[in-house]
Parts: sequence; structure tokens; C-alpha cells
Amino acid sequence: MQKVKAELCAMNKPTLIYCYDAWCGWCYGFSPVIRKLAETFADKMDTEVLSGGMILPEKPVPIKASAGFISNAYKTVEEHTGIQFGPDYLWHIFNPEESDWYPNSEKPAIAMCIFKEYYPARSIEFAADLQYALHFEGRDLTDDEAYRHLLEKYSIQPEVFYEKLHSKAYEEAAHYEFSLVRQLKVDAFPVVLIQTGELKFYMIAKGYTDYETLKQRTENVLLELGNYC
Repeated sequence: MQKVKAELCAMNKPTLIYCYDAWCGWCYGFSPVIRKLAETFADKMDTEVLSGGMILPEKPVPIKASAGFISNAYKTVEEHTGIQFGPDYLWHIFNPEESDWYPNSEKPAIAMCIFKEYYPARSIEFAADLQYALHFEGRDLTDDEAYRHLLEKYSIQPEVFYEKLHSKAYEEAAHYEFSLVRQLKVDAFPVVLIQTGELKFYMIAKGYTDYETLKQRTENVLLELGNYC
């Protein structure tokens, strides 16, 4: 009986959905939490990352437009999450007139769509890597070269990746994810949902949430489903 129960649980796995944006500082602070949660419940849930399209200006907007806000907000993120923003990132925040950054969420979202084709089960790990590349290492995610070190890490052929990065099909895939996030009524990041049916979702995090709280909420959902086995 126990074996049959375990098989049924495996066949009906819920999905942990992480709605994030690569440029979101709070998502960067949340990265260790969502990674730990996904690892803890890896045998109970599948995982999915959806890019939210937080920054999609019609015309390019320089970092100086948001640098003043970020220069104070990043300290709050550090205090609440324990994460550290790197000096190479902060240089652009404190020297906005000299920075050549024009933040845009589209390219990292396209990169995520490509990556999920290769390693769908590691999308949360890749999201964390993207955010570390930006917020600690100071890599501009609108620059193609910002991804090259990750291609080596994940053994992805650069020529293939960059061809896809500039293809219309993957651009459309990224914008489809943006629309999915809007349909889920997500308008700020991070948000974590557990999908248990085609139209059944439990929101377990809206904004930064500590691991223990998130773990308890997840266990409650799984207990309700009868899948915590």
C-alpha cells in the first residue's frame, strides 16, 4: 500500500512556481531561500521559474533614473535577507552619470527560456546565478557577454546559445512568460505559488519571506493535498 501511495504522489506532483525578475534586488536577496526550499521539497514538487518582465521600457532608460532609490533600498535588502551586493554592482548605483547601464528585463528572460530547454529542473539555480552575476559581480544583463561564464558552467555551446538569444522565437517565449505572470495577478516580486491543478494555485510568498515560514506554508499545502508522504 505504501508503495502504491508513493507512486501516486509521484504521478501527481504539484509544481512550485517562482515568479521573479533578474533585475529585482529583493529576488536576489530571496535566492538562497527559494533554492533551499526547492531542494528540501525536490521529491514532492516539480519547479518552474517564470520571468516577470519588471523593466520593459518602450525607450531605453539609464540606470540613473533608479539609482537614487536603489542606493537606499539595497541596504534594506541586505539587512532583511543577509545577502550582500557587490562593489562592482554598487559602482553603477553610486556613479550613475558614468554608468552605461540601461536596465531591461527582456534579455535575461530570453536566456532563462533557453536554459530551461537544457535543464528544466535547474531553473531556480540558474535564476540565482543570473542575479549573482548582476547584483554581486556587476555584469550588465543587457550585454551578451554577461552570460558567457554561465555557458561554460552549464556546458552550453556558445554559438547555439547566442543564436537563440537573438531569435524571434525565444523573444516571443519570454514575452509569453510575462503575460503568464500578469494572468497570475503578480505585480511585484518575488512571488511563489504552488500549482496543484490546471486552475488551482496557492500563493505561499508575496515579497521576501524567510525559509522557515515558507517551509511551513509549503508543508501545509502538501498536507492538505495528501501528498506529504
